[in-house]
Order: sequence, then C-alpha cells, then structure tokens
Amino acid sequence: MEYDGLSRPIFKDGVFSNPWKTWKMAGTTDLIRWKFFYSDRTNLPSDNKILDQNLPVHQISDEEIKKFCEDDASKKFKVIWIGHSTSLINFNNIIILMDPIFSERASPIKIAGPKRFRPVPITIDRIPRVDAVVISHNHYDHLDYDSIIALYKKFGENKKDPINWFVGRGTKKWFENSGVKNNVHEFTWWESKKFKDLEFIFTPAQHWSSRGLTDRNKALWGGWIIQSNSSKIYFAGDTGYCDTFKEIGKKYGPIDYSFIPIGAYEPRWMMAPQHVDPEEAVKIHMDVRSNKTFAIHWGTFALASEYYMEPKQKLSELMEKFAEDKNNFITLEHGVINEF
Repeated sequence: MEYDGLSRPIFKDGVFSNPWKTWKMAGTTDLIRWKFFYSDRTNLPSDNKILDQNLPVHQISDEEIKKFCEDDASKKFKVIWIGHSTSLINFNNIIILMDPIFSERASPIKIAGPKRFRPVPITIDRIPRVDAVVISHNHYDHLDYDSIIALYKKFGENKKDPINWFVGRGTKKWFENSGVKNNVHEFTWWESKKFKDLEFIFTPAQHWSSRGLTDRNKALWGGWIIQSNSSKIYFAGDTGYCDTFKEIGKKYGPIDYSFIPIGAYEPRWMMAPQHVDPEEAVKIHMDVRSNKTFAIHWGTFALASEYYMEPKQKLSELMEKFAEDKNNFITLEHGVINEF
C-alpha cells in the first residue's frame, strides 16, 4: 500500500493496537487503584424526581416515531438521542442506529454490571424501520447482544429489504456466532462501502476492544463518517484524544453533524487514553471542523467517577473558553425528536 500519511492500526499476531504515543492500556494495578482508592464523585440521586428534572426522558409515541421514519428528510436532518452512545437518525431518508443498547445493563450478565439510570424512550419493537446499524467497537455498552438480536428478528430475518450492519474488522465473527450471518460488512480504518444513497467510512479512534478474558483487541474499534452527495455526519464512537482527528478533519471536513463523547472520563490518570473529557471533546469538534455536534456517552450509565451532570456543565464552559458558539456543540434530551 502506498503511504498516504493516514493513521493505520497496528496488527500483529491477530491483535490490533493503536499507533499513537498518546495510547496506554490500563492495567490491573490501575483498576485496583481506581476501585478501592479513588473517590467516586458520581453522586447519582436515589430520588427519580431529581433525575427526571435534570435528565428528562421523553417517551416517544407511535405517531411520533412513524412521522420520524416516514416524513421526507431529503432537506433536513433528524435525530433522537436514545441514551449513552445510541442515537437514531434519519439521514437522507435512511434510518440509521448508532451503537444500539436498549438493555437495562451494559454487561454480559443481566443481574450485575453498569445499570441504566435513565430509561429508554422507546423499545425496538415500536420502531417501524431501521435500514442500517453502525457499531464503533465491541464493548458491552456499545455492542449489546439482546438489542442486536431484537433488531435482527424485526428488520433482518427473512426481510425483503433487510437491515445492514457496519462493523470494525474482527466483529463480523461475533455477529455470525450470534446468528446474524447476512449483510454484515466489516472494515479497517479508512475503508468504505456504499449503501443505498450513502457512503459509510470507518475512521480511526484511540480505544480498545474486548468481550471476554481471551479476546482483547482482536476486533478493531473506530468511528464512522457517513456521507451523501451533499452532507456528512461523523460518529466518533469511544476514544481518547490523539492526532487522528486532524486527519479526519483534513480528509472529510467540514462535517455537517457530529456525535462526540463527553462522559466517563474520571480519573484522568486511567481514563485519558481511552475516553476524552469535555475539553478534549471540544478539540475533536474543532479538529474535524464540525458545524453542529451532539454530545453522547453520558447521562445514561455511570461508567466512571465524575459527577453525573458534570459533562454537560463543563461542555458549556469550555465552548466559551475556546471562543466557540455554544449552540454548535449541544446536549440533547433523551427521546426528543430534533430537526435541523
């Protein structure tokens, strides 16, 4: 391959790794230090009334979701934040789900692991149409077995126009083992595929992957550029901050709409390589030259140690710090249908 100056994953002995000096994998000592010696500032209220006030969830009606999926979106962009990194979008009249997790827990078992503290605004069985699903990586809060199977049974199994799945290299095997054997497309960074009237491009991110004890980094992680003839959206997935976002901005910017994570970032000495904080999220917003960015990866599961509302609070302050218009990087309410 001719060198084009773009970041590529390191792949050796069946294992992927990040190519940037900013990467460091957290070890067992870090986990022990975090779990037993670091102060948890999450401070989740036990009173649901407080949560309803701070993080309201709009329960989507059948009429609303039907209109969302069926109304012409050729000249507008429609988005619903389901929660965490899951968003449902209508882009160029194609319905796309990002990292769908509709389950109560982000965990391999149903009785333990991070529990959702904000309910889903709609269940999969009430969504009338999904054309494509993009997966950033295989961690349980981004690749949820029950959600994938529910989507496959409704939109993929024996359907005339079945759902298509877009995943990183190595994740297709998981889909096949789960019984989803058709229309699963896997990519390494910068590879692309056209689907209907859109092009899906897998982009780099600084992260890692694992579903169990023996498969660490055997599947590639990343983000997605999805572009039509006239517009582009960017889904960053999970990531630490690194040089690749300037590459993405140079190659594909400006971006019309972006989805960038802002939560699960404390303590920094452990989380920084894998999860950006709000300041780094704003830097990504600027690096990729995003016109409008939606905050994700916060407000749904308590996965780290920062105060549960801090990501939103800091985001507004940091947009001012960087002399950016606050309206260009916003948080959405769970379940509200937004049109731009």
